[in-house]
Amino acid sequence: MDGARLSTCLWGKRVALGVTGSIAAYKAISLLRALKREGAVVSVVMTQAATKFVTPLTFEVLSGTRVATDLFEAHEEMAHLTIPEQVDVVLVAPATANFLAKAALGLADDVLTTMLLSTRCPVVVAPAMDGDMWIHPTVVHHVQTLKARGVVVLEPEVGPLASGQVAQGRLCGEAKILAAVDAALAAQCDWHDQVVLVSAGPTQEPIDPVRFLSNRSSGKMGYAIAEAARARGAEVILVSGPSFLNSPPGVTTIRVNTAAEMADALCRNFRACTVLIMAAAVADFRPKDEAEHKIKKQGKVEMVLELESTTDILAMLSAQRTSQIVVGFAAETEQVLSHAQDKLRAKGLDLIVANDVTQEGGGFGSDDNAAVILSATGEQRALGLMPKRRLADEILTAVRELCLGGPRRECVTE
Repeated sequence: MDGARLSTCLWGKRVALGVTGSIAAYKAISLLRALKREGAVVSVVMTQAATKFVTPLTFEVLSGTRVATDLFEAHEEMAHLTIPEQVDVVLVAPATANFLAKAALGLADDVLTTMLLSTRCPVVVAPAMDGDMWIHPTVVHHVQTLKARGVVVLEPEVGPLASGQVAQGRLCGEAKILAAVDAALAAQCDWHDQVVLVSAGPTQEPIDPVRFLSNRSSGKMGYAIAEAARARGAEVILVSGPSFLNSPPGVTTIRVNTAAEMADALCRNFRACTVLIMAAAVADFRPKDEAEHKIKKQGKVEMVLELESTTDILAMLSAQRTSQIVVGFAAETEQVLSHAQDKLRAKGLDLIVANDVTQEGGGFGSDDNAAVILSATGEQRALGLMPKRRLADEILTAVRELCLGGPRRECVTE
């Protein structure tokens, strides 16, 4: 494999690598390393038979993530549901005749085959087996069934096999597999022509050197949008308030603390962007005066903190735009839709994403969220509770459809 090869489609993508019980399972180790080298984030799922050839520990060390091997042990984490929700492509390499049969028939008795039934993203399968098995009518029929459903099935190569035969059945080359994954993801790179400016997280408005005003925002939604936009081919600039989250791969991240600093960073980058997605929870007010030293408690004397309004960054940038698409967020606790519609009109936005931050299982700090997208032309799209990374993709798809005139991103359902 050429170490210089770099794929823009794989950079930042999340790949589920399925490994089944073939002697070629050891080749999946090199494939995993190649995917990582291309910038992909890889989750590995192994069948029990695959663990007889290569230990899960090998893949855990190389991937940096826990390997899913047992449907019942993984039940608490719901790996068969959470993995396909979070990945951009599923790659099964090597794939045995047994796996092909179960996948074609919809059988689900392990993590990998169960996962396929809830997978909505592209699926690429690279078979490896004995030559007589590959040409058996049953296997041929199962391959045809999978292809008819949109699964990409790579033809195995001719060469020496474990049985001693020289026939078609060898796992195809690493370069061919990566090229197939690239091709499957290429259709998803529907933001490659966009420069996306995203804000995320809270701001902190200082009272004195040790205290500040802030809010409960974690930044997870904004970071998920930045990651999703980069994975779909966009150039992404993320302006983040204080957050414990790491910068998404391939994203230019500018870290700020106050609303004024966020406004300055966004203004400096606004002209270069084509889409602004304002997911940050910017403070509406700040202390009028910041104390030079820590304010001491003076007995029981009450203290009045005088506040002043911060700059309305979203309204300011919307008024300055030339051809940019401007998307806002409305984090509400009551009358969610009416408040969001008022904000949409008042600030001249193209879209607004409204969510109830008091909802159970969603809101600030959680990994899940639900939202309603409202457009300036009157469309509404309700998105139920789902992982924020998946919601980020749904938001990007809505922006593409409603504002940029693009088609909905197609996903293969397996």
